[in-house]
Amino acid sequence: MVNCSSTSCLAQNDTIPVEVGVVFDLETWLGKVWLSCIELGLSDFYGSHPNFKTRLILNIRDSKEDVVTAASQALDLIKNVQVRAILGPHKSTQAKFIIDLGQKAQVPIISFSATSPSLKISNQSTYFFRTATGDSSQVLAISSIVKAFRWRKVVPIYIDNEYGEGIIPYLVDALGEVNTEVPYRSAIPPSATDDQIKAELYKLNTMQTRVFVVHTSSDLGIRLFTIANKIGMLGQGYVWIITQDFTNRLNSLNSSIIDSMEGVLGIKTFVPQSKELDSFKVRWKANYFYKNIDQIGKNPTFFDAKLNVMGFWAYDSVHALALAVEKLISTSGSVINTTTLNSVTNTSGSTNLDSFNVSPIGPKLLETLSSTRFKGLAGDFILDNGQLKTPIFEIVNIVNGGKGRIGYWTQNNGLVRNLADLSVEYSTSKSSLKPILWPGESTNSPKGYWENPTNEKRLRIGIPNSSIYREFVDVINCDANTSILSSSDVIGFSIDVFKASVRALPYALNYDFYKYDAVVADMTIRANRSQYVYFTLPYTESGVAMVVPVKDNMSKSAWVFLKPLTWDLWVTTFCFFLFIGFVVWVLEHRINEDFRGPPSHQIGTSFWFSFSTIGLFAEERVVSNLARFVVIVWAFVLLILTQSYAASLTSLLTVEQLEPTIKDINQILKSGERVGCLGYSFVYELLKQRGFANSQIVLLNSTQQCDHFLSIGSAKGGIAAYVDETPNTKIFLAQYCSKYTLIGPIFKTAGYGFAFRNGSPLAHDISKAILNVTEGDEMKKIENKWFMTTEQNTCLNSDPKISSNSLSLDNFWGLFLIAGVSSLSTLIIFAIMFLQKHKQIWSNSQSSIPRRIGAISKIFDQKDLNFHTFKKRSNNQFYGGYGTDFVEFSANNTNCPPSPSTSNSTGSNSPMPMGEQLGTILISSAQASPPNHDGHIVQISTTHN
Repeated sequence: MVNCSSTSCLAQNDTIPVEVGVVFDLETWLGKVWLSCIELGLSDFYGSHPNFKTRLILNIRDSKEDVVTAASQALDLIKNVQVRAILGPHKSTQAKFIIDLGQKAQVPIISFSATSPSLKISNQSTYFFRTATGDSSQVLAISSIVKAFRWRKVVPIYIDNEYGEGIIPYLVDALGEVNTEVPYRSAIPPSATDDQIKAELYKLNTMQTRVFVVHTSSDLGIRLFTIANKIGMLGQGYVWIITQDFTNRLNSLNSSIIDSMEGVLGIKTFVPQSKELDSFKVRWKANYFYKNIDQIGKNPTFFDAKLNVMGFWAYDSVHALALAVEKLISTSGSVINTTTLNSVTNTSGSTNLDSFNVSPIGPKLLETLSSTRFKGLAGDFILDNGQLKTPIFEIVNIVNGGKGRIGYWTQNNGLVRNLADLSVEYSTSKSSLKPILWPGESTNSPKGYWENPTNEKRLRIGIPNSSIYREFVDVINCDANTSILSSSDVIGFSIDVFKASVRALPYALNYDFYKYDAVVADMTIRANRSQYVYFTLPYTESGVAMVVPVKDNMSKSAWVFLKPLTWDLWVTTFCFFLFIGFVVWVLEHRINEDFRGPPSHQIGTSFWFSFSTIGLFAEERVVSNLARFVVIVWAFVLLILTQSYAASLTSLLTVEQLEPTIKDINQILKSGERVGCLGYSFVYELLKQRGFANSQIVLLNSTQQCDHFLSIGSAKGGIAAYVDETPNTKIFLAQYCSKYTLIGPIFKTAGYGFAFRNGSPLAHDISKAILNVTEGDEMKKIENKWFMTTEQNTCLNSDPKISSNSLSLDNFWGLFLIAGVSSLSTLIIFAIMFLQKHKQIWSNSQSSIPRRIGAISKIFDQKDLNFHTFKKRSNNQFYGGYGTDFVEFSANNTNCPPSPSTSNSTGSNSPMPMGEQLGTILISSAQASPPNHDGHIVQISTTHN
């Protein structure tokens, strides 16, 4: 046993001693570094809290880098020393048995260096506290880097023990989430010789993958990189990523070793800088060299010892334990000594496994330690389910023998360049990192593959034996002695799209045609097929269409002149003729002699005027500005309408009108006619599901046969329509565009896609590559190559547009809207002006509403003699009146205006002698009134013989 010094124990007569075990590999410089951190941490804690009641007593044991020795030392501490907690062990491989002992004895095992994920199982290791970042927490940072650079294959290289194997399931799952495959796992034994390591590296070098994640001890990792550098595996094109344990210990390595790792990326636990941390580093260095002066003289590696984050975790761990024990005693008042044990003390030095005591404060210490939080040297000390909460990771790049920080990774933000960017959204973009110097002093991001691997399984691409439409897939050279085709032996649109997509991948993809890991053909994406394969995104149009013959529909009917306009446009135009005629009559009736006279004459004149505007030959003239405005707008509408009508009629009478013989598949189904489809196509099942009987479906095997059957028609043993996928029908029409046309799509499908075996990550990558190809110019070039040949160009360009030549209301509703709004606006303006002029009648409350309406109507029916068209009278006329009414007198008559009583009671004109006036007095009320009475309107018209 190594006794603790008085400075580390600080036990006094008035304090309660608490026995604590420490199990490290003290024959290594790393063990000495951690121990000095613990001792310094304990000294600092009680130095700043001299009034605390408890004092931790360190019982230090050397595990001698051996699993059995570590377990034996822990058992001795639990059974004989009766420690209340153990700090350690040194390695993950030593921890499993010690954790089981602590669980049974209810003694917390606190480790800051055993980081393997397999050690922390919540239900079986509740007394195990990992005061370090677990290895499983860094796999998301690694997968984010892989995703950022679009590497699709990664090979993990790990030490073949519990520590190395623990991370692999988590790493594989994380890489799978970003669609990255792990084609091979390289496990290197801890005791592997240099020759064994070299052999494994040569094996990796024969494979295509060039991205490696190294998860080993620092000793094995140093040897691995030294050998890899010698055989050229740290040159251009390679990617090496090391995990946190290795990266965290790089500070302790000499520069000559780090030089062999130039360009390597590392995941490193982020430690925030602070004054306390700077002070600790200075004091630790003095303490370490003072305590280990003898060892330094014997072993030079002790002299090169440097601090790393695990030393900070060791300092924080003993701080957390001391704080938890103090809280426990302060809150419960427990007395911790041998008298409180609940079983007899075993014989000193016995380490048998028959029985041992259970700690009386274990459950309470477990609870208190779990809730302990403080600001430590390594950052916030917060335990989440017994593990240090996932911190921020640094991404470092080893350059010039040192580590250059290129970014960070956090759980909430992903990859970021600076901690100031933590407000941004989650990112996995390589632009989120600073520039990287890769192996081989390259600044170009490696693609992560080798173009010509010597031992890489090639992708097998299935090609159909035959295809009706060879524009999609065609085998031009086939050797009967082999099933493997070269890339030049297979041509077609689908082949070119696939090759272009492969070229767009961020890695090499070697493949052979005619075998089956994937299928490249004119294959439609179907739900039932997707149960067996992974489809890419479609690279062609979707849907199933119908090809039908066309007929010349040049109209020879006597009623062809009605066809240019649809019935709704005819009706609307006729209604507007009536409406415009009415509007013009309202505006012109009082001021224009052409729109006066008997009712039949007025109606005829109004409608005649409206219809005659078609040819702009109306004899009647309009005199009001409002009516002129209406006529101008209506004439503009008629001008456009008549010109469009003339053009459409000309087209109907002179241009060949090709229309489909059948416009709907249901028409064929009802008539019982036959349809055709390719014999091997799924369209046959679609037609049966639609209701077609087997006798109605004709299976075809060539485009020539299809043309023949369409030409003779269903009545003569042929077919009425040919149903196929849209890409196929377009190729067919390219050959026979003058005879047939396309209807549809009549069924919905997803289009053509490439098929891969289930679970293949290539489907996702090829889908992205297809998007890049289809959105660029390359897809247009491929389409022109296969579907726009010289012979087909003429046919495609002459393909008639089959559509209705009739003009509908949809084409002109804007014009009618303008005409309608302008006409209604003039009516409203006229009504307002007219009512304002005769407001004394409309506002007369002594008359009933019907009487007032009648009076207004009578006035509207009279001429407006004030209008300039009626003022062309002889100079011997004068006008007089009151209010808004007027009285016209002859100059020969010097009498006053006649009273209502002198007027003709019948209201009609009577013959008078020459020079005398004929007066007509219209009285709106039954009783005569003074001349200025608002309720009376007197109009006296004079005529001369």
